[in-house]
Amino acid sequence: ISQADVWDWLCVLRLEQYSEAFRNAGLATLRQCHNLTPDHLECMGITLPGHQRRILASLNKTHGNRDTQSDIHSHPLVSERDQHSEETEERPGPFSEDEETMLKAESEAERNNWVTVLQDCTRGRHRHSTVGPGSPVTPDYQGYLELKGLRSKLYTVVASDKVFLYKNIDDYRIGVGITSIEMNVGNVKDSDRRNFDLTTPYRIFSFIAESEQLREQWVDVMRNAIGEALSNSEVADRIWAEPSNSFCADCGAPKPEWASINLCVVLCKRCAGEHRGLGPSISKVRSLKMDRKVWTEELIQVFLLLGNERVNSFWAANVPPSEALTPSSCSDERRRFITNKYRQGKYRKYHPLYGNQKELNNALCINVQCSDVLETLSLIFCGADVNCITDMASWPSPLSLASAHSQPLQAELINFQEMTPNLVWAMQAIHYSAPTCVSHNGFLFKTASMARAVNERKAREEFSRRWCTLNDGTFSYYESDKNSNPNGTLKASEIVCLTVDVTEKHGYDNTFELYSESERLYLFGTDDPDSHKEWVKSIAKSFIPASAEPLLRLSFERIGRLKCKDGLNLQMSKVGWFALVGSTLHAYLEDGQGEEIHLRKLNELSIQQDNEVLVLVERGRTLYIEGERKLDFAGWCAAIQTAAGSGGDTLSQQQLTETDIPVIVHICIGYITQCGLTSEGIYRKSGVNSRVAALCERFRRDARSLRLREGEHQVDDVSNVLKRFFRELEEGLFTSEDSTIQDESMKISQYQLLFNRLPLVNKATLQALINHLYCVQRFSELNQMNLHNLAIVFGPTLFQTDGKDFTAGRAIEDLIQHYTLIFEVEEQQLKKQLEEITVIIQVTEPGGHFICTVYLEEKKNTAEQHVKIPGAMTAAELTCEVLDRRNIPVQDKEYWSCWEVSNKEEMERPLHYQERVLPILHSFGTDSHLLIKKHLEMETMIVYLTSKVDPSKHGMMKFREERSILGLGLTSGSFHDRYFILNSSSLRMYKEVRSNRPERDWPVITLKVYLGIKKKLRPPTCWGLTVVYESKKQERPEKQQWYLCCDTQSEMREWFATFLSIQYDGDVWPQDGLQQTRVSRVLPDTRHGNVSLIPLRGSENEMRNSVAAFSQDPLAVSEHTNHWD
Repeated sequence: ISQADVWDWLCVLRLEQYSEAFRNAGLATLRQCHNLTPDHLECMGITLPGHQRRILASLNKTHGNRDTQSDIHSHPLVSERDQHSEETEERPGPFSEDEETMLKAESEAERNNWVTVLQDCTRGRHRHSTVGPGSPVTPDYQGYLELKGLRSKLYTVVASDKVFLYKNIDDYRIGVGITSIEMNVGNVKDSDRRNFDLTTPYRIFSFIAESEQLREQWVDVMRNAIGEALSNSEVADRIWAEPSNSFCADCGAPKPEWASINLCVVLCKRCAGEHRGLGPSISKVRSLKMDRKVWTEELIQVFLLLGNERVNSFWAANVPPSEALTPSSCSDERRRFITNKYRQGKYRKYHPLYGNQKELNNALCINVQCSDVLETLSLIFCGADVNCITDMASWPSPLSLASAHSQPLQAELINFQEMTPNLVWAMQAIHYSAPTCVSHNGFLFKTASMARAVNERKAREEFSRRWCTLNDGTFSYYESDKNSNPNGTLKASEIVCLTVDVTEKHGYDNTFELYSESERLYLFGTDDPDSHKEWVKSIAKSFIPASAEPLLRLSFERIGRLKCKDGLNLQMSKVGWFALVGSTLHAYLEDGQGEEIHLRKLNELSIQQDNEVLVLVERGRTLYIEGERKLDFAGWCAAIQTAAGSGGDTLSQQQLTETDIPVIVHICIGYITQCGLTSEGIYRKSGVNSRVAALCERFRRDARSLRLREGEHQVDDVSNVLKRFFRELEEGLFTSEDSTIQDESMKISQYQLLFNRLPLVNKATLQALINHLYCVQRFSELNQMNLHNLAIVFGPTLFQTDGKDFTAGRAIEDLIQHYTLIFEVEEQQLKKQLEEITVIIQVTEPGGHFICTVYLEEKKNTAEQHVKIPGAMTAAELTCEVLDRRNIPVQDKEYWSCWEVSNKEEMERPLHYQERVLPILHSFGTDSHLLIKKHLEMETMIVYLTSKVDPSKHGMMKFREERSILGLGLTSGSFHDRYFILNSSSLRMYKEVRSNRPERDWPVITLKVYLGIKKKLRPPTCWGLTVVYESKKQERPEKQQWYLCCDTQSEMREWFATFLSIQYDGDVWPQDGLQQTRVSRVLPDTRHGNVSLIPLRGSENEMRNSVAAFSQDPLAVSEHTNHWD
């Protein structure tokens, strides 16, 4: 090998860039390179230490092997083991390190020669040349690999920067190996399937793993070994000289070998991996051992000066013990903690100037002129702009200021921050000014501070009398007014929330709670209401900024600081100051603009526990309140939910719609309009008392979250809930001064006058109810509830009388009869409303059947069919129904299907032939329709599925999600390459092929896959799938939508076919085709199943004739619904 060409040798080492340097030095073969030293390589221009080591190690290995082969000593020796082998006919083997063998030479001189040779051979040899159970080096990975050409498996061990090969695991245990491979001259290359190659200057080892997954693990481990071999511990040793840097800044693991150079923390390997997941815009991760170029002397000094302990006094100043990491923490815990710590800044220590951008910038410019690097770090990561203008022509930026004042460490820190975009949680511009200096003192009663919410009543005995003072932004409490040293202090800047308890909640009548940045709760009390009020006012004034000062004028129950996002900017959080007063949440966000959120008028209120986010949805806007700290956030959530619920038995205390109508009234009226206007005796028939009571209780707890569903809730139960609500109102719908009208000539004007005197909520509720009753009586021929019947029912209900006072009924009858005049309703608006109700009645039959428009092959008037959809009708039956009407025969190899088409989303989906149609219709939007057409790809899909051995599928696709609600997902502006695995239970998405942990995991059963993607999303290819995920949660269903792009049409077809096959256990098409489905469709017994089509009213002769006609010709009724005859 020493005669080999230098060029080939350098190519193996992946250092071919140095071929010209060797040529200029007159070195053409490896033999000529035998005496090279580091100084020679330096003169040749090869200066990188890693490359020098790789070249010299290869040369030493090459020439060392040749030399040892030429210096072989041989002479007869007899051992006791050889003699024993001859007697037992065993074959002698090599000597192992755990054996002691006696050797006998022919003479003393020969013995001395052998001793000398053996000592020369063993001199300088490492005690442990292999890795085994007793080795001081712990294996990183081990197992069997097949070596090509050997046709047998070798037990392979990767440890540190070497790979060891053993014949079997027993040889590994006793420490007898075949060879060891130095990975500083190795290179690992992927091959197809289970194969990969380990290339060295001496040989190419072609390994075969037991599976593709194991191959990926072997390749990753060996590449890590190469990195370990090429690493240099000089920088690491210097960084570790600071004791706190010897442990990971996040989990405390020893000897961390990575660092985030812009966050100034030293990290272990596992935490560094999660930092990479944050992205380089947040954390720039570098190795202490391999990335030598980045470690300038100044940067090393920054890490030595700060150290993990000092840096964590900023980054981890407020970490709850329950959230702290340990070296054994799992990946999910690390990811959550590291995201909270660095992306969200959840545990950081807020700078006193936090919120004042101008002052932060000024402080940064002043601080970079001195040596306090930690203060600079705190200023930068609390919002100071490293590129701000200094207003000094000679030194226009903080970096130039630091350099001019001979502060190289400050300059180094700023330099890395200039290359890092502002973090998403970075300071938002809030017009902040220091609060007015407040002073107050007096005696209060205090309990011990707590780390959890106060849910139980605290007795007077649990309180201790303390002298309390509030001076210069510090709240202190003392054993007595004679003591000079406080028992404890709380800075105003550390107070994040102040809660005023209801009277007599605890042993002392008046109490309040303080929540601190460090997740501690302080409870104080007094019996003096005036003293209590003064303390609350003073403490609130000490920590609420001047920009939110109007909050102090409110009689708040809770006030404090929260972070939030709104619909205009979901990527960046704002810091806001909030105060809760009754059912109104007052907020001051950036620019000092005050807002009021009426909690009882919210469209939706929910808590996303995983993300610790409170979602408030009102008309035209969604507000996301984020939990920086668990303790005070839990209190805010509970208080807001209570305030948003029904607060009593008056109308004004109910949850309201945007139009000031109680939600319970709005929901009941809407349900009866949809499902009950044709119900005979509506509002007159009684429901089941137990069900009515249960519904009333659910409405009382949270009317907003209740959804009434046909089939699950009965019409008569809902109508009785509405009546009971009005009957049990504490003040009634009408005020006490209301009375009936005596003067008939002035009836309309007097009713209008009384109506306008009502409170706002009463007016809106009365108009909504009378509008509903007006519509009910307009369809009295169906429900038998005319004007008089409704007045009899609702008179006593609304006026809360015993039913003997007929004037109440008369007043309700007047209101309904003169509805348009009294409430000044536009005739056109009322006409439109009645037309909509008429359509609802026409399309919904009393038996629960639904009349639907279905199109044949294309959406146009000449291709539409109006079909009655029973609850059990399948897609195949609907397809046959439409084809029968048009007399279209189904030929062999024709795959007619029913398709769900959405024009808005530009997507379509063939329904499975066994899929029920009615649930699809109920989930329709106005832009969707059903279409009967041939499935041209079905035959190709069936052939593909038949040829598949493995039902699962995996591969790369381009992925894009709908914009995340919280703005925390992938960017919504482009598609991203992702690796997908679809199996019998789930669809998993990985960042890349080699990833071991999926980014997303969805149950297949919850997915709907559509063909097509909206063009406005600009998909990279035209072969796209739209995937809709719907959770099965009954209380609050969740719906998500995302998009997948394939490179070819066949690839898209294969993915779609696999989805369909997995979801329906391989049954994608009926074995006998639609013909069998057509034959199996037996018409229902119309004499029983369609009785609802017989008129239920009319003269006796009309009913008798209808029944007779129906018995003679069962299809007579259905023929009248065929618009094509």
